[in-house]
Amino acid sequence: MEFGLGLPTTVLDKDGPALTAWARRAEEAGFASLGVIDRLVYDNFEPLTSLAAAAAVTERVRLTTGILIAPYRTQTALLAKQAATVSALSGGRLVLGVAAGGREDDFRAVDAAYHDRGRRLDGQLAELRDIWQGKGPVPGIGPRLAEGQPPLLVGGHSPAAMQRAARFGDGWFCGGSSASGYGELVARVHRAWQDAGRTDRPRLVALAYAALGPDALQTAQEYLGDYYSFAGPVAQRIASMALTDRRALVDLAQGYAESGCDELILMPCSADPGQLEALAEAVL
Repeated sequence: MEFGLGLPTTVLDKDGPALTAWARRAEEAGFASLGVIDRLVYDNFEPLTSLAAAAAVTERVRLTTGILIAPYRTQTALLAKQAATVSALSGGRLVLGVAAGGREDDFRAVDAAYHDRGRRLDGQLAELRDIWQGKGPVPGIGPRLAEGQPPLLVGGHSPAAMQRAARFGDGWFCGGSSASGYGELVARVHRAWQDAGRTDRPRLVALAYAALGPDALQTAQEYLGDYYSFAGPVAQRIASMALTDRRALVDLAQGYAESGCDELILMPCSADPGQLEALAEAVL
């Protein structure tokens, strides 16, 4: 199993100028990917813009949206061009993970419909593929990409989300609140793949929040409690699932690997460079 590392684009102590240094160091340390998560109504950096900055200072590491909330980006052609641009600028390193999202205010902020977001995401995924292949409603939208780029991962735990992954995706993305029951979720993904008549194997990528060191628990609780404050009491449950002990991190990683996970992206709870070093030492 490979390990990725999140860019600190949503943490409370994020630092724009330091973001590229984090990206460079993560690649030097040997992480397989850099990941970003997505919110609109929050004090965070925009995901694709952040990955473009990371692309400029790295050469090997994959650039993964885990995930991008596509349905509030109502202009699919523009989204296709933005993603294709990051893919082209990075030499084909973009992995586009998408999902329907779960915060109504993100959609309200751009006057996008919320309750039919899953249905609209189905249409977007089909349109993205068409546009990247030089087709789409208005053919000719570039930049042109090599066939199969960028790979698509689809997130979500509902039957509809897993069916969506099997219909449109190259794999499935498991979010950061799903540490328990991962093996059963993977089994459901494989069943969805079989039901769709697919003979290829889905790429399985997962996300886990992690913080190490003497103040790890407080750091994780403060950040995740704020980031998931919209979820009410559930926010503290998510915060309690953060990996704040090296042994727990290693054990969870082993469990994910045994369940068939191809890549585990560790999302930091702080932009402190010491966190990058501690996580690299723990898993690489």
